[in-house]
Amino acid sequence: MKIAIVAPGGVGGYFGGLLAVAGEEVSALARGAHLEAIKAGGLRIEGSRGNHVAKMTASDDAGSLGKADIVLFAVKLFQAEEAARAAAPLFGPETLAISLLNGIDGPERLASALPGVAVLGGSAYVSAVIAAPGLVRYTSAMSSIVFGAPAQGGGKGNPAARAKAADFVARCQKAGFSAEMVDDIQSALWKKFIGLAANAALTSAARLPAGPLYSDADVVEVAAALIAEGTAVARAAGARVPADIETVSVQRLKEFPPGMYASMYHDIAKGGPLEVDGLSGYIVREGRRLGVPTPHHAALYAVLKPHRAGLPKIG
Repeated sequence: MKIAIVAPGGVGGYFGGLLAVAGEEVSALARGAHLEAIKAGGLRIEGSRGNHVAKMTASDDAGSLGKADIVLFAVKLFQAEEAARAAAPLFGPETLAISLLNGIDGPERLASALPGVAVLGGSAYVSAVIAAPGLVRYTSAMSSIVFGAPAQGGGKGNPAARAKAADFVARCQKAGFSAEMVDDIQSALWKKFIGLAANAALTSAARLPAGPLYSDADVVEVAAALIAEGTAVARAAGARVPADIETVSVQRLKEFPPGMYASMYHDIAKGGPLEVDGLSGYIVREGRRLGVPTPHHAALYAVLKPHRAGLPKIG
């Protein structure tokens, strides 16, 4: 199976790197210093569960990488369409795309730029960043992906695609991380998104990691309100989320490693563009569309929105 990663940052580099270490044929669409480091010495993966050097073919030209069986997209939401267009040469008639983008509408963004391609929604559970060119460092025990199953049976069903996706699950598990294929991916996306949007907004706005944030009762109260708003929007949108998702999500935030940030914090800390339109902004827009109040997300979205294109110029 040929697996392509777009792109090998924290999430894509972590999962793609483990697949390569396990012996899978992995290629990566990358650029800049990170690309040159991977070409020179492979992709290094470091963290508490072991260090690895993953050998993979890497290029900034998708046409040089050949057709893939599976293409994993792990880019920022605001990069989705551009990344999809750049990755188009990786796709043949039977290629499956799996979105590991944050948020709810990542698959739609990718599909809009890849007409005719089967794009499966998915979520990644890992905390990892590019620590230096050619180096991905993971910082938590999370290590799993979940993605939507291709349609099965008659009509638009594609048994061959479903078999390919199941084969990919087995290869992920062999590589040392959990993978699950589900039929109701929309509900699975919301299950992660509700806590993710709250944590991203809070760590980015406060410029603080989980430890000092979620040991403060006032912050926890705001986090609970953010999660309640996200849950209300999810249910209004028709997503089936667990009855106890609010309690579980708040508890999960309190159990995060003390030094853990949401990935959006790293972007704002370096003055880069933010995914906030697809996180709190998405909840606010959907809330308005569905008649669900979202005052806490609206407040944090307003605070972070001036940074969405990068550090604002003053004067």
